[in-house]
Amino acid sequence: MTVLYVLDVPENTAVATVAAGAPETVVDRIGPYFAIRSADEVVIDRRATGCRHAVWYSCVAGVSPGSRIVQHDKDALRVAPD
Repeated sequence: MTVLYVLDVPENTAVATVAAGAPETVVDRIGPYFAIRSADEVVIDRRATGCRHAVWYSCVAGVSPGSRIVQHDKDALRVAPD
């Protein structure tokens, strides 16, 4: 299970919304965080979120053990099983 944690603040809502639209991806809340879960990879397209670069590059709060960020650039954020 791949889990990406994103702080639940208005600036990051679009990240969670776009992630929730992906097949087999579930977005829950754990405390003050969105927990974006998938059995495989979590992939979020930056342009689909409408986030500016500063928000985009600061949205990651963490990943679960056994997950790792394999792409975090101006195009996408991908978190995959380790």
